[in-house]
Amino acid sequence: MEEIKLEEMYLNLGPQHPSTHGVLRVGLTLDGEVIVKADPDIGYLHRGMEKLAENRTYAQNIALSDRWDYLASMSNNFAFCLAVEKIMKVQIPERAEYIRVLVAELNRIASHLILFGTYGVDIGAVTPFMYALREREMILDLFESICGARMTYNYFRIGGVSNDLPEGFVKKLEEFTEWFKKRLSEYDDLLSNNVIFLDRTKNIGMLTKEDAIDYGVTGPNLRASGVQFDIRKNDTYSIYSKFDFEIPVGTQGDCWDRYYIRIKEMKESINIIEQILSKLPDGEICTKVPKILRPPVGEVYSRIEAPRGELGIYLISDGNTNPYRLKVRGPSFVNLEVLPELLKTWKIADVVAILGSLDIVLGEVDR
Repeated sequence: MEEIKLEEMYLNLGPQHPSTHGVLRVGLTLDGEVIVKADPDIGYLHRGMEKLAENRTYAQNIALSDRWDYLASMSNNFAFCLAVEKIMKVQIPERAEYIRVLVAELNRIASHLILFGTYGVDIGAVTPFMYALREREMILDLFESICGARMTYNYFRIGGVSNDLPEGFVKKLEEFTEWFKKRLSEYDDLLSNNVIFLDRTKNIGMLTKEDAIDYGVTGPNLRASGVQFDIRKNDTYSIYSKFDFEIPVGTQGDCWDRYYIRIKEMKESINIIEQILSKLPDGEICTKVPKILRPPVGEVYSRIEAPRGELGIYLISDGNTNPYRLKVRGPSFVNLEVLPELLKTWKIADVVAILGSLDIVLGEVDR
C-alpha cells in the first residue's frame, strides 16, 4: 500500500499583542499539529534607541533607557548609570547605593508579577492576573511616591538617585513586605500546583543546560536549566555583596521551572529588601557631578542582573556630551533566540506556553 504523504502547512502566529507579550510574529511550519520549524519575526516595535542615544546627552539617555524593557525601567536606569559612572570613576554615596538596590529589587518583583499574571492567562487562568495586578499596584504606589511616575521612572541619576525616600515610605514598604510574603503561598495554591497548569507546563519545552549556555540564555531562563549563575553573586556590582540571599535553580528547564524560578526569586527579593530596611544608612543621595557631563575618551562594558537576565551596556565615549556609541545587550533579545530550538517537535497548543515561559518584552527585543 502506498504511503500517504501529508503536506506541511505554514501558519502565522501573530503579530498581535495579547498572546505574544508584545508585537511579535512567529512563522510556524507544521506537520499536522507538530512544529517542524519556527521563525520569530521581530522589529514591529523598533524605535532605533541605540542610534537615538548618540544624539542625546548622558542625562537625557536615562529617560530613554526607561523605554527599553518598560516593565523593568528601574533596572534599565541602573545599568546605564553604572556604565557612565564606571567610565567616569564616580563614587556613589552609601545611602544612594542602598536605595538603588531597594528599588531594583522592588522592580524585579513587579516584573515577575506580570509574568505570574500573564502566564496564567496564556494557559487559560484569568484569576492570577487579578492577584498579580493587586500586588503590583502597591509597588507602583511606592514608586510614584519617590519619583512621581508609575512606569517610566527616570529615577536614577549619574552619581545616585533624584529624590530621597519620602516620609512614610519605609513604613508602607514594611507593610507591603509583610502582606506580600503571605501572598506567595496563595500563588502556589492558585496556580503553581494547579493540576491543569502542571499538565500544560511540566515536561514541556525543555531547555538543557548545554543549550542554554550555547545560546547565551541568562537570568531565570538559564537558572531554570540548572545553571546557578546570577550577576548579583557571580560578578557582583553596587552593594549586593553585603546581602545574604539564595539563587534558586531548576532541574529540568521546562516551562514550569522557568515559571517557578521567578516565584522563588520574588521571595529572595523580599529577603534583600528586608535586609536593606534593617540597616539603611543616612547620608547623601547623589554625588556632585558636572551639569554637563563629558566622560573621558574610552570604552566600557557594564552589566547587571535585570529581571530577564543580563542587561549589558557597551559604551564608547569620545569626550563629548553625547555617547559616541551605545550598545545595549538586552536579555529578552538573546533569550528569544532559543525559541526556534525550543518549539521544534512540540504541538501548536504548546507554542504560547513555551513562548510565555521565556518572559520576553518586545520593547527590549526591538529597542
